[in-house]
Amino acid sequence: MTRVRRTGLVILLCAGLSALHARSLSADENSLALLDTPGHVLIIRHALAPGTGDPDHFVLDDCTTQRNLSDEGRAQARQLGERLRDAGIGPARVYSSHWCRCLDTARELDLGPVMPLPVLDSLFGKGGEEVTARTRELRRFLSGLAPGDPVILVTHQANIRGLVDRPTASGRGVVLRVDAPDRIRVVHSVQ
Repeated sequence: MTRVRRTGLVILLCAGLSALHARSLSADENSLALLDTPGHVLIIRHALAPGTGDPDHFVLDDCTTQRNLSDEGRAQARQLGERLRDAGIGPARVYSSHWCRCLDTARELDLGPVMPLPVLDSLFGKGGEEVTARTRELRRFLSGLAPGDPVILVTHQANIRGLVDRPTASGRGVVLRVDAPDRIRVVHSVQ
């Protein structure tokens, strides 16, 4: 194969990959834009906070005793906020767990005032009955949301797993369609 032909193939391959990437970005932006339509919410796991759970001496009102966002986690949250704004999401109703890593993630999104919501507090290490009860409460909260600005929830992996039965990486989440407390479905994964 001649050098010119190989260069041409490489250019075509790169153009094809760029088009595929652009198509996936627009699909992601379209899915995020659903947040502007009634009945859709975004629930995300806090951004990167190295470790698991919280230290034994954990105190909810003292961030110095908790597992907190790393610099990478803060950047991850800011990038997600930028992606949401690029998708046309402006001011939002932002709810968060009381845990510092969630509150900081929510603030770094920079999409509106952050409102702590106890139903989003960590379920890590909790028993099945508590997970079931809190998930039921979260379902009622979601189905009772009034129309208005988009809704973004920042919580923990255990809470998202309880709601949609799937794991979620740090700083990632899902767009949900909420029709009723017992009819909540994932319409898009946010990577």
